[in-house]
Parts: sequence; structure tokens; C-alpha cells
Amino acid sequence: MPQFHLISHHLCPYVQRAVIVLTEKDIPFKRSYIDLGNKPDWFMAMSPLGRVPLLQAAGTVLFESQVIAEYLDETTPGTLHPKDPLEKARHRSWIEFASATLASIAGFYNAPNAAALASSRTILHQRFARIEPEIAGPYFAGNKFHMVDGAWGTVFRYLDVFEQFQNFGFLEGLPNCQNWHQHVAQHPSVIAAPPSGYPARLVDFLKNRDSHLSSLIT
Repeated sequence: MPQFHLISHHLCPYVQRAVIVLTEKDIPFKRSYIDLGNKPDWFMAMSPLGRVPLLQAAGTVLFESQVIAEYLDETTPGTLHPKDPLEKARHRSWIEFASATLASIAGFYNAPNAAALASSRTILHQRFARIEPEIAGPYFAGNKFHMVDGAWGTVFRYLDVFEQFQNFGFLEGLPNCQNWHQHVAQHPSVIAAPPSGYPARLVDFLKNRDSHLSSLIT
């Protein structure tokens, strides 16, 4: 097996996707962190898009989190996807929806005023309502943890921090999502995915956004 080196940022949810796969499949790896506000030249030379994560493996650099996650899954025993090709494709579709939901989360924490925050909250609630009927429970597809659960675990982690400051009701009236959130949040690889001190770092990041949410925090 190649030696894996994951280049990360402390707050990046996409890095966490890769870590969840590495942890689930018990793959040894080294993890390093960079400052995305002051990207080193060596990193820019390696990353065509200037983003994390990067995975160094056998002299090759892979970029984009889902590409990394799929490579790790395909080249190690077992799989975090369903075996049926159609069901696998369905799971991958909802992983893409998780990425779109993370973009909506960024819109939420960057909302400049109360009206924009309320609008962003509604958009997020609509996204969860859209996936609600797809969830078999307790995980996305029943009793087995899949890669799609890890992707959504990074989404739910934001909700846990936001709800410290106000009850936004992101999952209000959505019992499948509520149960899924609870089970995914308690899953060991999801718990272990962020680095030590993550919640405090995220709160500091949110405080400094000059957004309406930051005013609620301070």
C-alpha cells in the first residue's frame, strides 16, 4: 500500500470526508496542515485549484475530496458504497447534494443581515426537506454506514455549532433527518475526522466573518 500524506486545513469539511474514509478503512496516513490565508509556494505548485485536501500517494498528487475518497475506497479491501451500480450512483448523487448544502451553509454564515440570514436558513431547511424522504434510517440506507453518511456528517457538524447560539430549526419537522443526524454525529469516524480544537476554531472563524451570525455570537 502507498504511504499516504493528506494535506489539510483545520476547518475544511472536505478534508474531513477523506479522513472519514481513511479511518473507516483503517488506512495509515500522515496529516499536515496549511494556512489557506497564506498558502505556501510548494502547496500552490502541487494544487491546481489551490484548495485542500491534497493526497500524496506513490509519488502522485490527487486533489478534490471526492476523487480522493473514491480512490481510497476503490484501492483497499471492502467498500463504503453499495454494491449495486444504480444504488451506488444514487449515493454519489446525494454526496453531490451534500456539497451543494455546504455551499448553502457558507451563504448562511456569511449572510450580512437578519433578512439574509433568515433567507439562508430557509434554503438550508429546504435542502434537508428534499433529502428527508430518501433516508431509510438510522443511516442513509439503513443500518450500515456508507460514504454518503460521512459526507453528510460534515454538514451536520456545522449545525451542531450553529445551534449553540440560537435554535435555527434547520431540521424542524424532519424526523428522518433528525434521527440520521443523531446517528451520524455519534459515529466514531465522524467524531474523529476534525482535528483537536475544531469547535473553538470554528467559533473564532464565525466571529470574524463580519456577518449577522457573527453579531449573534459576540
